[in-house]
Amino acid sequence: MLELDDITHESQGQLVARGTAYGREYEKVSGTATILLKNIAVVVIAIRKQMDDWTGSSGEYREIVRQMYAAAGLDESAQSSVRYHVGNILRRTLTTRELESLGLKTTSPSERQQDARAANAALIAAARASAEVAPKKKSKSAPSASTELATLTAGEAVKSTADHLRLAQVARNIVNQVQPDVIKSEMTDGQRARLDEELAEAQKRIAALRRVIRSTRD
Repeated sequence: MLELDDITHESQGQLVARGTAYGREYEKVSGTATILLKNIAVVVIAIRKQMDDWTGSSGEYREIVRQMYAAAGLDESAQSSVRYHVGNILRRTLTTRELESLGLKTTSPSERQQDARAANAALIAAARASAEVAPKKKSKSAPSASTELATLTAGEAVKSTADHLRLAQVARNIVNQVQPDVIKSEMTDGQRARLDEELAEAQKRIAALRRVIRSTRD
């Protein structure tokens, strides 16, 4: 391992060149490591296929793989990465019907990861939009609603309408993140009932707003 005293005599240019070389070497090693872990995942799936144990749930299979990992010296982090790749490769190997018959999710770990990121992004966007659009608290000396409406500037009116369109778009994005697969396979009956109630309330609000839109068109 490099020590600080080993390179204190080097110029700035030499240090930058050294850092760049280490960085490039890291990229090579990192890329190779990912390929090797994916190759191990393929081996694991081949073992499952040979043993007709696609879910890897039998004690015999688990002992074989445990011994293989131990012989290779793979730590828990590396094993976790292999399991991630196994999940992705399995979804490319088996059909949707085969996955469902085995009680496995049809979406891959990478797809679920992307869905989770998209859901988080939608929630963050919703929180930001709600905070920016939320009305400010009025002081005791604040003008009446009619006075506020009369003094609303053109710029404020544009922002208000833009905010409403943005809120509607964010709401749609949020609903789009609700996944049918999660509802069917992961939620309890109580959670499904709660979700149904929430969606019903949202539907009522949407219907009311759409009635307002249609009345102004008339």
